Amino acid sequence: MSRSRRKLEHIRHALNREDMGVNSFDEVEIIHQSLTDIHWDDISLQTQLGELSLSSPLFVNAMTGGGGEKTEAINRDLAIAARETGIALAVGSQMSALKDEKERQTYQVVRRENPDGIVFANIGSEATLEQAKIAVDMLEANALQIHLNVLQELIMPEGDRDFSERLRQIEEIVKGVDVPVIIKEVGFGISMESTRQLKDIGVSYIDVGGKGGTNFSKVENKRRKQPFESFNQWGIPTAISVKEVKSVYPECNVVASGGMRNGLDGAKAFVLGANAFGMAGHLLRILIKDDLETLVEEINHIHHEFKIAMMVLGAKDTYMLDGKPHIFTGRTKAWLEQRSTGL
Repeated sequence: MSRSRRKLEHIRHALNREDMGVNSFDEVEIIHQSLTDIHWDDISLQTQLGELSLSSPLFVNAMTGGGGEKTEAINRDLAIAARETGIALAVGSQMSALKDEKERQTYQVVRRENPDGIVFANIGSEATLEQAKIAVDMLEANALQIHLNVLQELIMPEGDRDFSERLRQIEEIVKGVDVPVIIKEVGFGISMESTRQLKDIGVSYIDVGGKGGTNFSKVENKRRKQPFESFNQWGIPTAISVKEVKSVYPECNVVASGGMRNGLDGAKAFVLGANAFGMAGHLLRILIKDDLETLVEEINHIHHEFKIAMMVLGAKDTYMLDGKPHIFTGRTKAWLEQRSTGL
């Protein structure tokens, strides 16, 4: 099957995502504060993600590209929405454009529509340093995501099977490109053990890409004649993954993604130590099922939700949310206690 057709199948299955049930952020309770000493107009959504100064804690996370005119149209609208709302935008994996120059326009449309915005390039962990540099240059990108998707590849009928050089290649890219490199999971979360490995090779940006959003086990299983359904519930929930990373790498620049539903989920992620939060499937469904105008309205609504949480917690700046009073319940509490990540 061609990469282009596979990209379109991924979009179709992602749009038809089944309910994941309990979201890990439902088991994070923020302790309400009845008094606040700040004015709404003094609240700033400006966010610092390491070297990156972002106008918003929210960004459009990696989705698509490389699927011809259909994915180019999606990326065009996402870029317009990002431009209109002042948020950053990550493209989907550019590996198809690295293999077929005709697909480059499906990604480059993002920079054309949003010439002054923050744009993240995206490659797989199989990419070489040379390919990483081409991906960054292709978009004049401000940062580079390297996605980790071992389980997805193993379930994918035509997926990779050799991962023996991946860590070495990531290290080479981290040391060899001139923009921040964000290591990103694709829905299975980052553990404390993986975090230590990434820290050892110089990684300082991690997007946890936790369980709770688009489930690529299920997506790839739908493409198989004989699915590996036993892995459909595999992964580390997003809120838990943020705690796993921060427990062993407190200074890491952490992005929360994977099933983020609203601004309150984003604020909870910041309370747990995240520096930004990404949304993909939720925003894509609104764009496809409604329209661009509705997507812009939703992003503005998410910003408003985030500011409400900041207001009631007495945080004028996003970094002030870190460590605000909270408790864990249910499976999340049990997980964190057994993993000794600190509650």
